Order: sequence, then structure tokens, then C-alpha cells
Amino acid sequence: MPLVRRRVHFSGRVQGVGFRVTCQNVARDFKVTGYVRNAADGRVELVAEGESSELDDFLAAIRLELRPYISEVTTESGSPGPDPFTGFSIRH
Repeated sequence: MPLVRRRVHFSGRVQGVGFRVTCQNVARDFKVTGYVRNAADGRVELVAEGESSELDDFLAAIRLELRPYISEVTTESGSPGPDPFTGFSIRH
């Protein structure tokens, strides 16, 4: 299956609660690459690449794990970038 890229923004009380570390830990259980970082506007941005079904499961696991902190999720889908990610990291 072809790889896809998803850019997801999580709103709510998502900064200062271990959100990024939890996303990184959840990513270990899935075949995804990418990063997560705090956005200047108070949201958390997650960019991940993988097979569509694997990304669906990964994002569902994040929503389940962090549900108390999330009030809104917006998602954009696209093609992977020219430089593939290696691993899943926290960016600052």
C-alpha cells in the first residue's frame, strides 16, 4: 500500500500535560514515522507518515489515550514529502 502523510492539530488542554511524550510512546506500537510539536497558538501539531490504515489506528490510539485533554482535532491528508522521516520524534 502507498504511504500517506497526515498533519493533525489537536486543540484543548494539550500543552503541559505530557501530550507529546504520550504521542511518541504510542507511535512505538505502530509502523509510522514523523514528529509531534507544540504550536505557538496553543495547539499540538502531529505530522505522521505510514499506510492509511496504520495511521488511522495510530491516531485512534492517541485520541483514546489523550481524550480528556482534546477538545478538537483537525486533519489534513496528503502525499509524503520528498525526504522521508526516520522514526517518530518530538520537535521543539
